[in-house]
Amino acid sequence: MDTVEGKRELRARILAARRARGRQERERVAAAVRDILLEHLAGAGTVACYYSVGGEPGTRELVEALRARGTRVLLPVFLPGGDLDWVAHEGPGGLAPAGHGLVEPVGPRLGTGAVAAAAAVVCPALAVDRRGVRLGRGAGCYDRALSLRGPDTAAVAVVHDEEFVGALPAEPHDVPVDAVVTPGGGLHVLGDGEQPPFRSSPGD
Repeated sequence: MDTVEGKRELRARILAARRARGRQERERVAAAVRDILLEHLAGAGTVACYYSVGGEPGTRELVEALRARGTRVLLPVFLPGGDLDWVAHEGPGGLAPAGHGLVEPVGPRLGTGAVAAAAAVVCPALAVDRRGVRLGRGAGCYDRALSLRGPDTAAVAVVHDEEFVGALPAEPHDVPVDAVVTPGGGLHVLGDGEQPPFRSSPGD
């Protein structure tokens, strides 16, 4: 089986398992993700974060909790060419449906390079392996976004416990993450084992 076909089969299997999760389980996962990342992002002035939809590990509670304590939260806007623009989150009233089940911010756009000013980019994933290889949905949006982050910006993926695996098929364009959060295991630092730079934002 080649890499592309292997990824396709993995995506289908993981998405099916996510759809099967009940409401209480999704709420438990979202609360755990919120608590774990609130602790590790305690000193971050700016955080870029996905706004969860469907079966993704929930980040909506995290986004609101970060904003409530004064962290500047950047949410993504998907551009027609597949890149991500970013908008500063101003609360639930500043969000609107964007098609395909997505919800996006409607404020002034800051440009694709806005992630360079963030202490961390919290990105979605279907799975992550112990090398930091991240399996996304196949569009490459977050690979491109992560390639624009600053040298001190940590890339953190969020997955369910069983989606943190030993090895995943990888392609040259895949951008690895620095850490992964699982609801049952907390923060797992990858790569050289050093703590990602969560303490403050590069632009602060």
